Amino acid sequence: MTTGAARREDTDAVLLDAAALGDRAAFDELVRRHTPRMHRVALRVVGDAVEAEDVVQDAWVAVWRGLGRFRGDAAASTWLHRVVTNAALAHVRRRRLTVPLDTVLDAAAADAGDGPERSAVRNETSQIVLRAVATLEPSQRAPLVLRELEGMSYEEVAAVLGVPVPALHSRLHRARASLLSTLRELR
Repeated sequence: MTTGAARREDTDAVLLDAAALGDRAAFDELVRRHTPRMHRVALRVVGDAVEAEDVVQDAWVAVWRGLGRFRGDAAASTWLHRVVTNAALAHVRRRRLTVPLDTVLDAAAADAGDGPERSAVRNETSQIVLRAVATLEPSQRAPLVLRELEGMSYEEVAAVLGVPVPALHSRLHRARASLLSTLRELR
């Protein structure tokens, strides 16, 4: 039995193949399907909504140019996450600044459905955590965002970042330790 996620990955791979042959409608469908999640990843890495839009646009340009290089060794979504993560990290390196991730959870707080007090406390806590995440080095921030905020498995994150799983575990351990230290200082 094929799961919905597996079917979606299969159709994503078909769409990538069709786009590589010049089918613009297939590429447009990929953009429609994957832009929201790619934007979330970019936003959490770069910390600014406008810059995240630029990063996603850069990532889609890179995907278009690299369609012929997709070999299917990984899932299409993994490849797309790798492209947007690399674009976001390149953007952060070019900028050489680390900025607060203030705008990330505004929509999540609005969708929470809880009372205003609870939403305010959760939003304030989220903002503190996201500011602490923003202080991490990009090599620690990206795996933490993908694993903890996007909920990807260790294997998926390792594939996106192009590192072995044990190296990912080390990066995540350092990121969590740095994050904990920063959060203690913010108290």
